[in-house]
Amino acid sequence: MPTADIANTSPALADRLATYAYGLRYEDLDAATIERVKTLVVDTIGCGLGALDAEPVRICRAVTLGVEGPATIVGTTRKTTAELAAFANAATFRYLDFNDTYTAKFAIHPSDNIAACLAVAEAERATARDLILAIVIAYEINCRLVDVFDISTRGWDPPVFGLPAVALAAGKLMKLDAGQLSHAVALALNDHIPMAQTRVGALSLWKGVAVAEAGRNAIFAARLARAGMTGPAPIFEGRSGFIQQITGPAEVDVEAFGGPGREFRLHRCTIKPYPAVIYTQTAIVAGIEVAREVCDLARIASIEIATTKRGLQRTGSEPEKWDPQSRETADHSLPYITARAMFDGDITEASFEPTKFRDPAVLAFMQKIKVIEDPALTKRIGLAVPTRVAATLTNGEIVSREVDFAPGFAQRPMTREEVERKFRGNLGAAWTDAQSLDLLDTLWSLDRLDDISVLMTKLQGNAR
Repeated sequence: MPTADIANTSPALADRLATYAYGLRYEDLDAATIERVKTLVVDTIGCGLGALDAEPVRICRAVTLGVEGPATIVGTTRKTTAELAAFANAATFRYLDFNDTYTAKFAIHPSDNIAACLAVAEAERATARDLILAIVIAYEINCRLVDVFDISTRGWDPPVFGLPAVALAAGKLMKLDAGQLSHAVALALNDHIPMAQTRVGALSLWKGVAVAEAGRNAIFAARLARAGMTGPAPIFEGRSGFIQQITGPAEVDVEAFGGPGREFRLHRCTIKPYPAVIYTQTAIVAGIEVAREVCDLARIASIEIATTKRGLQRTGSEPEKWDPQSRETADHSLPYITARAMFDGDITEASFEPTKFRDPAVLAFMQKIKVIEDPALTKRIGLAVPTRVAATLTNGEIVSREVDFAPGFAQRPMTREEVERKFRGNLGAAWTDAQSLDLLDTLWSLDRLDDISVLMTKLQGNAR
């Protein structure tokens, strides 16, 4: 059926998404969902506070400081517009590649959108309950669209789905009606589709900032919609719309989205145990187990790492992944991450210091590594992100481990204690124990806060 006919025979998807976001209420969230929001916010903010001194974070922060507004720039005592605060803070939260992940047709970091929700909530003087609801909406829209649409084969970048997610979450906080929300989605999508060149070859500083730009654009789209601006429609089904130009055909069952009696997708998100791309998480576990059994890595003649189709594309299909020249390339290199884990028994932020990813011994060891796709693993992608590491020893013996889930995956969720341990590790020595405890108390009490500015003031920390 031609695309133009699709728009005439069923309600437009943007309208259905807008109706869902407009109708969802805080009272529709169960206790487990509210607790999960708080857990994800704790994890995300911890990742951000550990990245305040990173070069791209400092760049993004610097370009926002000259514009005054009502929203806090994390790590400073300064405020700017909601759009610019969301941009700077999302770049901060995302930089370490340590924030949560959702995997379906491809992988996304839905917590990237928390920065936008915080900025708009503060600017609009929203309640903490409004903030929590907006975060749930952002997660649900982002994850459900990734369930259905596959942009990986057409060269588009995952932040594309942050555009409608943030437009709807921000619009909800701005108290837009359903019609305005639909226009916000259209305005966000039409002119801001990101290209996947961001994640190809030698990766640039933009790798961790692209999603921040999507959030900035989406907030501005919601602001325009509130002022009365209309957007191109139908943005998804139109003759030159999103489905025709970007994704190809697919059906989105909005009626199945999270709500009373239906699970929200944020319960299926992974809290990462290691600061690296999601496709390496199980490889790290498998690699460490293989190294422990082998004992002496000099005994290894070759290693085959079997991953999924997307894992191969993103982490093991390019020569740059065997010769990383930057942190951004190193944390997306399956050969490097696995080798480093086998050498050190762990992956931490220190694993991405230049002396580590340019270590001659590790670079030489990486030449023994081959990365392949195993179609059987590809079929299991979703809640599982499977990897198999098989080492062939010099005597011909093979030592192999296959891992589906790392700690923090939905099947192996972290406890509060484990989440707090990761949080404190990210904050490091820059924050005192008393400061960390005080911030954690505030975050775990998010649903009971009378004023969001109390939290945002504490996120100033040791202001830069």
